[in-house]
Amino acid sequence: MAGKNSRVIVRIREMILHGELAPGERVREVELASKLGVSRTPVRESLPILAQEGVLTQLDTRGFVVRAFTPQEIMDAIDVRGVLEGLAARMLAEQGPPRRLIQELHECLRDGDEIFAKRHLVETDEARYGEMNKQFHDLIVQGAGSKVIAEAIERNARIPFAAAHAIAFDTVNLLRMYDFLRRAHNQHHSIVQALENGEGARVSALMYEHAYGTKVSINMSRPTWRPGTEGGGSSPNEKANGNNPQD
Repeated sequence: MAGKNSRVIVRIREMILHGELAPGERVREVELASKLGVSRTPVRESLPILAQEGVLTQLDTRGFVVRAFTPQEIMDAIDVRGVLEGLAARMLAEQGPPRRLIQELHECLRDGDEIFAKRHLVETDEARYGEMNKQFHDLIVQGAGSKVIAEAIERNARIPFAAAHAIAFDTVNLLRMYDFLRRAHNQHHSIVQALENGEGARVSALMYEHAYGTKVSINMSRPTWRPGTEGGGSSPNEKANGNNPQD
């Protein structure tokens, strides 16, 4: 994620998750910049990054549209990520993580600890936590040294909101979000401890449980979703417009 535009990326991602930008809708830079209160430049620079994440599709004729997806696709992809990251963490623990890698993981832990030290969240913490979380997960996947696992995780991350850093924030209730993210960061500490102790089976289970938290955060932001319903669930736009045939 590009640091200077991370806030814009987070906001656009949340607009898509909340149904403010509908599946198939063309993303218009001027209108989006106006809604976000920024210039066109950070919006223009953010759109290709969101396309890499899979939430947008780039058109042959230039421009981007919002990708259509179902809640079930997102939930399945998060489960797949949890399994793959768990395998990577187990391999890393059994190999014995290099000292430098452990030091870098501890730097992530300190960055996260600073976010929670003030005992509340502010809106800028969204991007800050997302970047730290991405670094944490990337270090583990890269540290395992498996090209196959790394490429599988990269492909899986093209499903919207499946990537480790694509956390959906509950901006209406930051207190509730603080509690959720604090628990997730406590899991980071447990994961590093298990890696240091060479506990392969334990760290694999911890990584899968940790990925499950992403599903919780998405459901906190979209409580009307019904992932797992017959037919794969409805799209965010269908729910936002009240067009779910099961309603």
